Amino acid sequence: MVYGWAPQTTVLGHAAVGGFVLHCGWNSILESLWVGVPIVTWLMYAEQQMNAFEMVVDLDLAVELRLDYRNELGGSGNRVELLAAEEIERAVRCVMDGENLVRKKVREMREKSREAIVEGGSSFGSLKRLVDDMLGNHQPWKLC
Repeated sequence: MVYGWAPQTTVLGHAAVGGFVLHCGWNSILESLWVGVPIVTWLMYAEQQMNAFEMVVDLDLAVELRLDYRNELGGSGNRVELLAAEEIERAVRCVMDGENLVRKKVREMREKSREAIVEGGSSFGSLKRLVDDMLGNHQPWKLC
């Protein structure tokens, strides 16, 4: 069955999902981290390369399939790039390894992201300050 749209966070949150082969768009990264699913990077274009680099190299929150993409165009105007099955298999096996550092760090990030949105969490406080600023209830030039 081909489905045009699916509730990605719901699908990722299913217990049977052990990893996510991802183009590294920011929204999908956030959804994957929210539910604690490790990522395999497979980039397409634009900011995805920078996002993937940050996730793999700087944060250890993803497994590298490819950190770069080629800008070669085929006859139809689409980029042409082939990956060997062995490359894909290596990355997927790595992310599925229960002892993998990436899997551990993604679980930790899942907990941190949930802590940030509860009352007293960093995101909760930042959003409250924004709303206070917008409503004129906060004087940004005074230190709290």
